[in-house]
Amino acid sequence: MAALLFGVFLVALLVGIPVAFAIMLAAMAVMTAGDVGLGMIAQRMFASTNSFPLIAVPFFILAGDLLAQGTISKYLVEFAESFLGMIKGGLSIVSVVTGMFFAAISGSGAATTAAVGSTLIPQLKERGYDEDSAAALIAAAGTIGVVIPPSVPMVLYAVSSGESLSRLFTNGFLPGVLMGAILIIIALAQAYKHNYPKGAKFSLKNVLLTFVRAFPGLLMPMIILGGIFSGKFTASEAAAVAVVYALLVSFLVYRDMTFKKLFEIMAGSAKTSAVIMIIIACSGPFGWVLASYKIPEAIAGSILGASTNQYVLLFMIALVIIIAGVFMETSSAIIILTPVFLPLVQSLGIDLVHFGILFVVGIAIGMITPPVAINLFVASGITGKPIELIAKAVVPYLLGLLFVFLLIVYLPLFVPSMII
Repeated sequence: MAALLFGVFLVALLVGIPVAFAIMLAAMAVMTAGDVGLGMIAQRMFASTNSFPLIAVPFFILAGDLLAQGTISKYLVEFAESFLGMIKGGLSIVSVVTGMFFAAISGSGAATTAAVGSTLIPQLKERGYDEDSAAALIAAAGTIGVVIPPSVPMVLYAVSSGESLSRLFTNGFLPGVLMGAILIIIALAQAYKHNYPKGAKFSLKNVLLTFVRAFPGLLMPMIILGGIFSGKFTASEAAAVAVVYALLVSFLVYRDMTFKKLFEIMAGSAKTSAVIMIIIACSGPFGWVLASYKIPEAIAGSILGASTNQYVLLFMIALVIIIAGVFMETSSAIIILTPVFLPLVQSLGIDLVHFGILFVVGIAIGMITPPVAINLFVASGITGKPIELIAKAVVPYLLGLLFVFLLIVYLPLFVPSMII
């Protein structure tokens, strides 16, 4: 049955059927072959979406879209540049730091790339930075958008695995900071290689002024995460709080929102949420087939039969995640692959939070690896440059992120206290 399930799924993908319907067809093929009533499909579709934590998905998407469409990204850039601009190639560092700030607001890689890129790429070009490299850097920084909490993929993993979302959010900070740090190091090396200019001189007055402007945006992740970790509200309730706060900031503080614009943003967020929910619904029958025919256990047994070395097996899992990220969209990969990997990961004695973090980071790297590479497409749309040129320029940043990924895969095995 495993061959039939994955065979139909792969053939459906190859002929261009969307992922959601491909996994549905695969499940239907196995159910038909096993003489299971197709009424089970409707039952499992409803059951898979009947989960309270999933309410956080549309709310986090809407909150991110509200702030991404406003002037918050401009103020975040100004604030970051006020204390980093004096460094040689400082605007490159500003790109990464602003991406990290925005990651803590949006929870989306594409939104982070779009918001930061539309503000910074024109400035980088104007100051003599290579446009392809600038677009590649911002696309790479956009991958941090799904790692630093709040993170929509972490919500999906928590629902799929039954793991604590609060623990996932808590452990998402350090990997996000490591990703940002390696991108800054590479950006500085590029700056000295190409002799990029320094920005404005440091001014405490300017730092304070820009901080005041950016403060309402910077406060949002503090409210969300502070509320979760202090126990004031759950992660799902935090998502609703984020939307209310984003509306208040947009309408009353920055005053960059109109009701017409709000309607357009809500419609866009609804479409994005609908796509994710359709994938989740269609994954219900797929997951039921996996569990009923014990396919994950069979896969785990086969892999464990090939090797019992924990480090080798973890490397094999990490490699599959990276390859999946190249060809699959983030949400689809997490929803489909989590139930497949869980029995193997548990048999290896790996903390499910550790696995969740490395899974999200590995899939996030897929945002800058064609053919899917959504961040590269966003950067290409902003600059008008062919995606091939940006893909070539992103290679140094991709290698740096892969190095960090390997650290995330193996370091917690040697230092278990890293996972809180």
